[in-house]
Amino acid sequence: MARAVHEHPVPGGPYGLTTGPDGALWFTLVDAGQIGRYTPGTEPTIHQLDPTSGPTIITSGPDEALWFTEYRAHRIGRIGLDGSASTTTPPTPESGPYGLAVGPDDALWFTEIAADRIGRLTTAGDCTEFELPISGAFPSMIVAGPDQAMWFTMNQANAIGRITLDGTVAVHPLPTENAAPVGLALGPDDALWFVEIGAGQIGRIDTGGVITEFALPDRRSRPHAITSGPDGALWFTEWGANRVGRISVDGRIELSDLPTPNSEPHGIAVGPDGAIWTALEIGALARVIP
Repeated sequence: MARAVHEHPVPGGPYGLTTGPDGALWFTLVDAGQIGRYTPGTEPTIHQLDPTSGPTIITSGPDEALWFTEYRAHRIGRIGLDGSASTTTPPTPESGPYGLAVGPDDALWFTEIAADRIGRLTTAGDCTEFELPISGAFPSMIVAGPDQAMWFTMNQANAIGRITLDGTVAVHPLPTENAAPVGLALGPDDALWFVEIGAGQIGRIDTGGVITEFALPDRRSRPHAITSGPDGALWFTEWGANRVGRISVDGRIELSDLPTPNSEPHGIAVGPDGAIWTALEIGALARVIP
């Protein structure tokens, strides 16, 4: 069943988005070096950062602030609800921070795409890095699991990783070659769900390491991001097919076309209104009623 989708224009090309502690949508503008804030029915507020910093993934922190990765400036950023921003530089130079999530220890855990490391940053500014056992793994998205550990996609290693709070890493190779996992989310079934941008599939891994894959109707759709919805299902973007998808925990898939052709959907999140929102690089946030 196709869902109703409505677009809300915002300046620039939004990439990542999340719901903030203030009940607004916050989003990154990679190319402009900006962070945006939006509540439906109002004009977006734009906060300027270093124009070349490349803010990418954004998440609500444990401290009533928003945290984000600066992929191009190789930093982790924090922005308060008043727009005041600060940054922390991880120990490894040119590390390419990308994915970011709050851990069960209330620290910010992040992936370093260019350094094959997982980082941990406390709200006090203490930063630790853990080296992965695979070179060229391209760790991408990261999320807290139900097992007091962090889980992450390893895009070029074709695997899902798990790291404990003390830095012990386990690697789970995917059954499909060149699947290139990217987006990752904790599902309502306490499993980790991920998208395979290279294979056109949705994957599921339980905490015991058992992997199940579900082929999408269009294997060339390039699924990119995924989130757990309020309806007991997972929602994802199809960057290459201009669609938003929904998959139930038993693998039933439905797809909804976006109104504007070639809108390039990337980040996806549950909004403060309980709807599904996705960031469109054409310059809009799209709302899907679940």
